[in-house]
Amino acid sequence: MKQSQFKIGSIYACIGSLWWGLFGTIFFKYVSYMGAIEVTVHRLIWTFFILFISTLLFKKINIFFKILKQKKNILILFLTSILIFLNWGTWIYAISINKIIDASYGYFIFPILNVFLGYIFLKEKLNLKRKISIIAVIISSIYLLFNLNSFPLVGFLVAIFWSTYNLLRKKINVDTDVGLFIESLFMLPVALIITYFIYKTGNNDFNLQSSTNSLLLFLGGIMTVIPLFLFIKGLEKTNMATSGLIFFITPTSQFLIGFYYFNEPFNITKLISFIIIWIAVFIYLKDLYENK
Repeated sequence: MKQSQFKIGSIYACIGSLWWGLFGTIFFKYVSYMGAIEVTVHRLIWTFFILFISTLLFKKINIFFKILKQKKNILILFLTSILIFLNWGTWIYAISINKIIDASYGYFIFPILNVFLGYIFLKEKLNLKRKISIIAVIISSIYLLFNLNSFPLVGFLVAIFWSTYNLLRKKINVDTDVGLFIESLFMLPVALIITYFIYKTGNNDFNLQSSTNSLLLFLGGIMTVIPLFLFIKGLEKTNMATSGLIFFITPTSQFLIGFYYFNEPFNITKLISFIIIWIAVFIYLKDLYENK
């Protein structure tokens, strides 16, 4: 791999991770006044339409139909469509109730949880550093369980949904963007039904009378797809280890925004649990760096 390509890929991945962690968090926090449910369903609806257009523009329609012909792909993508919908909904709900720090906890432990699930279900090998990282996550989780008032439930749900999603996606070899397009296609009927009931009860913010709200909900799709493409592009030009290192820009940005910008409470219990997680992350990153 050429050094110049590697650097460009790293820049793409950094921008994608920063976009998710910084711009994405601020944007979805800003639009959360419209309700987590409506924001989530519109995020899915407009992500579907944007990916539909990109699939046509990038001439990936043949890839789309090829994926649909394989029953294993369809079954797994149907399951992952549910998981990503739950992940998006939980994350948007978390930031809407001022739990950005809790949500960042989920993304800090996600890569390590991913390694653990790979060991359990895919028989992937664990070295000493990764075992220590997993043990540290378990210790942090048990510690929080004894302090339920500080337990970051939304963070754990985000991590479980996202790591299970990644575990299932590892079982099939499909383009990330086309796979997400199919996942959004599966969830589109659910999103449209929910949107209909929101409209029927008069709680909709997406309407012709409020062009600003409608535009913001549409932008939710763009705010999802752009960092996805950037990160995929970065992954193509670097490697899994480098992208794994760069990924932690996302939860770090979320944590800093939640703490310094939105002034979310951060008690001593959470501080101790986060210190344990940061130690686990440091060990995990050191292992990635040494084996890249």
